Amino acid sequence: MSCSCGETHAPGPGARRPAPSPGQVAITGSLSCSDANQLKTLLEYLPGHIALSRAEPGCLFFDIAQTDDPLIWQVEELYADEAALDAHKARTAASIWADKSAGITRDLHRIEG
Repeated sequence: MSCSCGETHAPGPGARRPAPSPGQVAITGSLSCSDANQLKTLLEYLPGHIALSRAEPGCLFFDIAQTDDPLIWQVEELYADEAALDAHKARTAASIWADKSAGITRDLHRIEG
């Protein structure tokens, strides 16, 4: 597995995301809230985002879970192929989640299968 940042990333703590097979694309990383207001926003809008993402064709795994630090959330995603990831990005960009969570810091890495 190689990430676009040049590093090799295993799934985060507690994540169950399988390693991507050839042709699949994984995303790993974190969401970091800067304060309680951002955390409140994440808690309100994240469940809908997760449900919609998991229902997408080609989404093989999708989980965002709180870490030991309540302001930091581990992201683990796996898509069947580039087209499935592109569809996810397009849906997400037009979603209420994207609008409401725009200020939350994302540190995401792509892993090729």
